[in-house]
Amino acid sequence: MSNPTKGFWTLHGDGKKIGPGEIVTPHERLSWSLTAGIGAQHVVAMFGATFLVPLLTGFPPSTTLFFTAIGTLIFLITTAGRLPSYLGSSFALLAPIGAVTGFVPGEGTALDPHKMALAQGGIISVGLTLAVVGVIVHFAGVRWIDAVMPPVVTGAIVALIGFNLAPAAWNWVKQAPVTAVITIVAILLITVLFKGIVGRLSILLGVLVGYVTAAIRGEVNFEAIGDASWVGLPAFHAPAFDPSYLGLFVPVVLVLVAENVGHVKSVAAMTGDNLDDVTGRALIADGVSTMLAGSGGGSGTTTYAENIGVMAATRVYSTAAYVCAALFALGLSMLPKFGEAIATIPAGVLGGAATVLYGMIGMLGVRIWVQRQVDFSDPVNLNTAAIALIVAIANYTINVGQISFEGIALGSAAAIIIYHVMRAISRWRGTSFEPASPASAPGGVELNGEDFGRGVRKSR
Repeated sequence: MSNPTKGFWTLHGDGKKIGPGEIVTPHERLSWSLTAGIGAQHVVAMFGATFLVPLLTGFPPSTTLFFTAIGTLIFLITTAGRLPSYLGSSFALLAPIGAVTGFVPGEGTALDPHKMALAQGGIISVGLTLAVVGVIVHFAGVRWIDAVMPPVVTGAIVALIGFNLAPAAWNWVKQAPVTAVITIVAILLITVLFKGIVGRLSILLGVLVGYVTAAIRGEVNFEAIGDASWVGLPAFHAPAFDPSYLGLFVPVVLVLVAENVGHVKSVAAMTGDNLDDVTGRALIADGVSTMLAGSGGGSGTTTYAENIGVMAATRVYSTAAYVCAALFALGLSMLPKFGEAIATIPAGVLGGAATVLYGMIGMLGVRIWVQRQVDFSDPVNLNTAAIALIVAIANYTINVGQISFEGIALGSAAAIIIYHVMRAISRWRGTSFEPASPASAPGGVELNGEDFGRGVRKSR
């Protein structure tokens, strides 16, 4: 086998087919034509979610796409070609970016360049913090992350990111409710009507249906497409820094850590390789990629679950396919007309897609609880999740000097602090070993226990 650190891949079989029960490992590839085709699938898979981030924040779509391509190449090099992944735009940064810029898509108001620069500074701070965490993980291992952020905390933080964004989705839906509903229905129907890769592209295809609907209803302005050039570099923007915004951005690191660690574990499970030693490198690479994106006007990056779906469907885990994907995305980012076409997607379509995506982000947190069998009859777990979610959904805000802490930051901090303080006190007092209290289940009993059944019958 070729040395993976030199960026070479061995040919899998004859390079044309995959035998029953076989997979193409990260250090293998199919023929270059097939590999390029699979790379294009990866771009399409990540595109539906990735291009929504710049549309929802007002950042240039072509610039964001450019930095996802560069970031993916950095990720593959840093992980020595062992961890297949595309670094798409992170939804975890939507709330802090919106809080700084005040941008509202669909209203026709241009994004304030200075506020955009300040948001970029916040993105850089996220990337730097993530890279530092990556260095610690590389040398100290990943177990300390599980100790600091057990499943109940991780699930709460991921969930509150999505639910905190719910009001934004509603604001866009209100601007064009018919188009938004058609977009939502299209996404849902495509998900259940089609198998394989088509079903996995429900977000992208649903947005296309919504876009056609909006065009028919006269909600799309095509002027900018005609004025744009065919070929050219994306627009780059310099960042600015304001320490008062750190409280908004830095907590997002917790979500990016959870996403990256989850990606490493998912790929390890699918390929059968132990990739724990690459976790630190993955965090460092994503941190550097996010810093680079923030420096030039792109959105922060993260590993993408959509691409795991493509790998599962094709059984091709070759990092060569991701190199092709990055190069393909890089080419698209240098087509200004393409970028302007993306920017014409109206508020109704964005609102429909955001309704689904924001809800999915929230439910990913719930999925973590289910998969890790979090016990909510334990009052510590129950109160940790309950308070964190309410703080984020209501967007509690506290100002300390010039620094403002809003829902996501306060909710994330609450999840970590409440869990560890309550757990420490409960162990000290021995209350961890007591039966469920009225705070942990209706009537103070377990939902699936005999007492619960008797309680329900009695209440009737």
